[in-house]
Amino acid sequence: MTDKNMITLEQLRRVPMGELSSLSASQLARLQEEAVTAVSSAKLTKELLDGILNRKYGDQAAEFRHLLGKDFGTVRFDDDGITVISDLPKKPVWDQKQLSSIVQTIQEAGDDPSEYVDTAFKVSESKYKAWPEHIRRTFEPARTLKSGKAIFKLTS
Repeated sequence: MTDKNMITLEQLRRVPMGELSSLSASQLARLQEEAVTAVSSAKLTKELLDGILNRKYGDQAAEFRHLLGKDFGTVRFDDDGITVISDLPKKPVWDQKQLSSIVQTIQEAGDDPSEYVDTAFKVSESKYKAWPEHIRRTFEPARTLKSGKAIFKLTS
């Protein structure tokens, strides 16, 4: 395929992978740019639509939840023959300092905190790189490097 035969994003889905990989760098760069723009536009459109739906149905959904005696969860109601389903999920946020203190209290009482909480340790890669060598050596046996998904960005 030459640059004269410009492929569109719509056509992209129907062309065999082998043929697509033979596209020129400029065509791939253009398609990549168009795809990024399309994703951005779709996200903005979805956010707009979500805002419209929330404005139209948010108060009614909240009223139904209140009548049912619940702060969260799913309610269903009808609007002109269309079933509106509104879900307001719970999203607990735990104070990490307080949890740490509670875990310590459980340990001091002789109980196993893993029966109550999941503990995960994280090490920032930038902090790890800034550590003195002897500290890094101590942590190295617990560190495994895995590759993420390769990302290619074509620019002109």
